[in-house]
Amino acid sequence: MAMAEPLPKNDPQNLGVVRAVRGSVVDMRFDRRLPPIYSVVHARGREIVIEVLAQLDAQHVRGIALTPTQGLSRGMTVTDTGGPLKAPVGRGTLSRMFDVFGNAIDREPAPTDVRWRTVHRAPPSLARRSTKSDVFETGIKLIDVLAPLERGGKAGLFGGAGVGKTVLLTEMIHNVVGQHQGVSIFCGIGERCREGEELYRDMKQAAVLPNMVMVYGQMNEPPGARFRVGHAALTMAEYFRDDEHRDVLLLVDNIFRFIQAGMEVSGLMGQMPSRLGYQPTMGTELSGLEERIANTDTGAITSIQAVYVPADDFTDPAAVHTFSHLSASIVLSRKRASDGLYPAIDPLQSNSKMATAGVVGSRHYDLAQETRRTLAQYAELKDIIAMLGLEQLSPENRKVVARARRLERFLTQPFFTTEQFTGLSGKLVSLEDALEGCERILRDEFKDVPESALYMIGAIGEAKATTEPESRARAEHAASTHES
Repeated sequence: MAMAEPLPKNDPQNLGVVRAVRGSVVDMRFDRRLPPIYSVVHARGREIVIEVLAQLDAQHVRGIALTPTQGLSRGMTVTDTGGPLKAPVGRGTLSRMFDVFGNAIDREPAPTDVRWRTVHRAPPSLARRSTKSDVFETGIKLIDVLAPLERGGKAGLFGGAGVGKTVLLTEMIHNVVGQHQGVSIFCGIGERCREGEELYRDMKQAAVLPNMVMVYGQMNEPPGARFRVGHAALTMAEYFRDDEHRDVLLLVDNIFRFIQAGMEVSGLMGQMPSRLGYQPTMGTELSGLEERIANTDTGAITSIQAVYVPADDFTDPAAVHTFSHLSASIVLSRKRASDGLYPAIDPLQSNSKMATAGVVGSRHYDLAQETRRTLAQYAELKDIIAMLGLEQLSPENRKVVARARRLERFLTQPFFTTEQFTGLSGKLVSLEDALEGCERILRDEFKDVPESALYMIGAIGEAKATTEPESRARAEHAASTHES
């Protein structure tokens, strides 16, 4: 059941009649006053919620149902609530889980310390936006070194099905909530109920729930609800940024499902589809959501968004439109996942506008460039190695391959959120430790250390610790041979 503010007492209800029902699309006739676009209309008490999306003529409007329409029929009376869809904001939302209507879905009583605000809000003006660029550390080596995130920026996690987007997103929540004393808002668009329940339990165990809000529009819900849940989450985030002047981490899983819900709504409303069946208004709809995520003079909303890439095709219009809004793109690779290199981030395809000498400093920039160059040279040499073998390479190229393979393994990392599956305790690695590790590998300090010693470790010092007993045994063996 949806919650909305009642009409003023002196204003008699604006009643209408259902003229047609086609799935989630409802046509209604209003003789007294035509509801404006985005108005919420109730049917069967408050059981069925409809959002007006088009005014067909002087008496008729067309809306999309945000709830299932079973039981709705022609001739039924509908009530105009006199306002748009609203979301609860305030400290009462912390540690709670909500649906698109602002109803608590965590089996706890409804929060009392909240106010209600419309989900349709304009982005902050250019005059209010901050132009300062700061790096946002995640504690994940590969991201912090090669594709650093921006405080108040938008980062995308791109990948097909099953390459680890949700795991990486969950790990970032765990690391960031522990380090940055801000508020985290998790927005599940088209989420599986299993993932929502697991995340809630994990966040409770990690003791980070008191500074977190969760908003869900599940896979089984109508497209109208999935289409609006992102706007509801952003309204909550804007409250903490603008009213409480706090930094907010907004996690969206999955932004493609927002585009997909928009495509369904557009098709149901009878709009002519664009390329590959996407809605003609996809760019506008995505911009309306993304432009609200901004760094202002009062605080910052930093967003990390998982982006499903249909059939691993990065030229898909959904992926292309999403790319244009991001300050960092973290691309997940199925090949790296199959090689066991987790997190399965492709270091050559991932990039960030923060990775410049002016922002991260010359040492970090030079090391990142040298690391990329080494990995790129190894990628080019892979075909030759596959055909002719490693022995046919020049001594210099063999050194490049050895460095690259050690870098690849050093940039893997055990996660806190996968401890129960891998048996390895999670590691949080500072940027300085990650840079030091890359620098020492590039200087060939670890050329005699087996590659496996660098796999799934935190700081580079852990590799030395694992290999010391072996080197001591080798030294003792050499000494005894010399004596004999």
